[in-house]
Amino acid sequence: MNTGRRNRGSTSTLPARLLDRVTPAFARFLRIEAAGGTVLLAFTLAAVALSNSAWATAFSQLWEIPLGLHFGEVDFSRSLHAWINDGLMTLFFFLVALELKRELVLGEMGSPRMAALSIAAALGGMAVPAALYSLLQWNAPGQSGWGIVMATDTAFVIACLALLGPRVPHSLRAFMLFLAIADDIGAILVVAIGYSHQMDWRMLALAACFLLLLRMAAAAGVRSIPVYCLIGAAVWLAIDASGIHATLTGVALGLMTPARRWVDDVRLYAILDRVVAYPSGNEGSGDTRDRATLRLAERAARESLSPVERLLMALHPWVTFGVMPLFAFANAGVKLAWTGIDSALATAVFLGFAVGKPAGVLLFCWLALRIGIATRPPGLDWRLLAGGSLLAGIGFTMALFIAHLAIAPALMDSAKMGIFLASLFSAAAGLALLALRRPPAARSGRAGG
Repeated sequence: MNTGRRNRGSTSTLPARLLDRVTPAFARFLRIEAAGGTVLLAFTLAAVALSNSAWATAFSQLWEIPLGLHFGEVDFSRSLHAWINDGLMTLFFFLVALELKRELVLGEMGSPRMAALSIAAALGGMAVPAALYSLLQWNAPGQSGWGIVMATDTAFVIACLALLGPRVPHSLRAFMLFLAIADDIGAILVVAIGYSHQMDWRMLALAACFLLLLRMAAAAGVRSIPVYCLIGAAVWLAIDASGIHATLTGVALGLMTPARRWVDDVRLYAILDRVVAYPSGNEGSGDTRDRATLRLAERAARESLSPVERLLMALHPWVTFGVMPLFAFANAGVKLAWTGIDSALATAVFLGFAVGKPAGVLLFCWLALRIGIATRPPGLDWRLLAGGSLLAGIGFTMALFIAHLAIAPALMDSAKMGIFLASLFSAAAGLALLALRRPPAARSGRAGG
């Protein structure tokens, strides 16, 4: 009887496909990123306004307030600014790694050759700007800042595309999102390889032991989130003490998060079939069979989503509307004056984003298509790619993050000025080019008339 009920339910709907599971998550990701870009912009403008107001000194000193624990000779404290950049940004890197893990397992791009186009664009968008910056800053004080111009800000790019509405096809949104994700992974590698301190191998070995413990807990079937949070905190402390930037903890934990469901659809429906209504007149709250069945069904429904999917849904709004705006508020403050600005450094950053990014994206896209390792999705023409490549020059969040690691504090305002000007130019140029393109409905309507 249960089998028959399940079969009738399955025949009353369309057959489930992989795309049916991943498309809603993809659409939700885009909506949150688009809204997050607006919040990020508001906090950025607030930081710039306060940095150029009568409260500039107090605003700057706010981020230097020390926070932490102190036990005898053990002092585990750092400034509020450092906690945001080293601690909260770990959640951002964790989210990026989760999204990458989901892409690797679920494959939302549809085919490896379509994914290859975004990956090639990301590689070009990292290599060419870094090379151009290095050429302009050779033997200059900002020579070590080549990593600043390599990253694309996902939230601002998606927010810009959202402003254009139907003028932008879904294929460009998907292309830009996966480009930005690959770009973020590249930025993570830049932080790990280029801007980590001398490593303490003992602490690194301790971190590896904690990661092994985490893997063993997962293999043993431990489902308690507090347990994993505790192990994750231990990994963060060990990596922080090892000399590698602590935010890379988020990458390691994200890539180790299981992307497969514990309860498949067949088992879920079998458990749901056991659910029965409470007997009428039952006012007790004892541990009845019905209650046990309901608890089992609740757990099965929760575990029908993979840990990667559940964590993405839970953390994405917090990171987008909390962590990233707070990071921008703490890091985006810059005095809008050319006094004390290293114009050569600001120019190198500007040209790296405004010229090197679009040139690298388009060049590597052309090469990938030319040699046949990638294919262009339907409807994604070269004009759309050109507009998207200009938007890729918006490198705000990760650019600020890497700048704090890469260059001396005395040069930070110069780097920020270049980042701001490049982001403004890239957004304006990309939006203008894409806005001049008529939406598909308008073109087809004119052709039909």
